[in-house]
Amino acid sequence: MADDPELLRLADHTFESRLMVGTARYPNYQVMLDALEASGTELVTVAIRRVDLESSKETGIIDLVSRDYELLPNTAGCYTARDAILTAQLAREALDTRLIKLEVVGDEDTLLPDGEELLEAARTLVDEGFEVMAYSNDDPVLCQKLEDAGCAAVMPAGSPIGSGMGILNPYNHRLICEQLDVPVFVDAGIGTPSDATLAMELGCDGVLLNTAIAQAKDPVAMAEAFRQAVEAGYTAQRAGRIPKRLYAEASSPTEGTIGD
Repeated sequence: MADDPELLRLADHTFESRLMVGTARYPNYQVMLDALEASGTELVTVAIRRVDLESSKETGIIDLVSRDYELLPNTAGCYTARDAILTAQLAREALDTRLIKLEVVGDEDTLLPDGEELLEAARTLVDEGFEVMAYSNDDPVLCQKLEDAGCAAVMPAGSPIGSGMGILNPYNHRLICEQLDVPVFVDAGIGTPSDATLAMELGCDGVLLNTAIAQAKDPVAMAEAFRQAVEAGYTAQRAGRIPKRLYAEASSPTEGTIGD
């Protein structure tokens, strides 16, 4: 079991699903729970700065989700390393987990990360024993620095959060996947199941998304579609695609056939 290539290994954790799903912007809690179940996810992210931790642990979203899923708290809404570090520390105390999805936003319009603040926060949190999953720009150099800092995973954005524009720079994402040894996840910008399939075909270890499911006309059906898309993309990645060619090559051989 430990050597099963189908399993996703993240720090000290092992998962069967390679799809991680958020908990925001659903029409109601019941739709959220049905969508999470349909997605097959095992790891669900929650924005620590946007929930009342004490009440939520008893009667809110954390209570509902933690019954069946492992929680991945995130530092969404933080604009400095200091704020992100404090939020992560709060999450660890409240939820008893070392896992943290680290976000340090540098621009209000695109919500893209501030690389300098992100690295500072990552280094501090790793030193404090956190298992850091860093939401990053799709910059291979920054992603390598995050791995060198000790991050358990790196999560380059496909495009701005909630934009649904998909993976705007597949070349960079493929480079990141090839260069890093830690798991790589596309995080942000995924709009359709085909975007998720592409991410897996490029070499990603998994996909994290929220809006594409939560804001779909039928979130439950869309969650199921994303589950299938991630599984198909991972299977295709392992199967090995044919090389791209400039010219045609006949699918039926013209030499060495029976009767020659």
